[in-house]
Amino acid sequence: MSKRYSTSFTETMVRKMVGPGARSAGSLSEEIGIPQSTLSRWLRQYGQTPGGTMSSKGRSARRTAEEKFQAVVGYDNQPDEESRGRFLRQQGFYSAEIQRWRSEMLGGLSSRSNQRDPRDRRIKDLERELGRKEKALAETAALLTLKKTAQQIWGDTEDGK
Repeated sequence: MSKRYSTSFTETMVRKMVGPGARSAGSLSEEIGIPQSTLSRWLRQYGQTPGGTMSSKGRSARRTAEEKFQAVVGYDNQPDEESRGRFLRQQGFYSAEIQRWRSEMLGGLSSRSNQRDPRDRRIKDLERELGRKEKALAETAALLTLKKTAQQIWGDTEDGK
């Protein structure tokens, strides 16, 4: 028979494993007497939720990119640590989430500006080749036009007469 733990207790244990001064599931297990596998499972469940948040029912609370952005901005706009703590409690966030979301946003911005799509190089090569072929076609068309004009002026010179 497995023992059931309250959602608040579960969230507290997860916070201890991911928050500031995070501890391993093994060391926390020794201290509180809960199997390390149980703590690891809670941590995995926490990590698999979009945004890493747990709702009051223990299920993931889905956060959109805009909600995450607003949370980071709202947190950063707080004047002091006390206000930030109050903000986190009111919104139901953890400081580790805010830090992770900020890192994800900054990482996304920097990786996009530094990364080039490999297709861009292929497109540029194809455009260069197309331009070269268009020039060759234009030159061929001009030569054919000159040949026709010369034949009209001097007549057909192929028979040598």
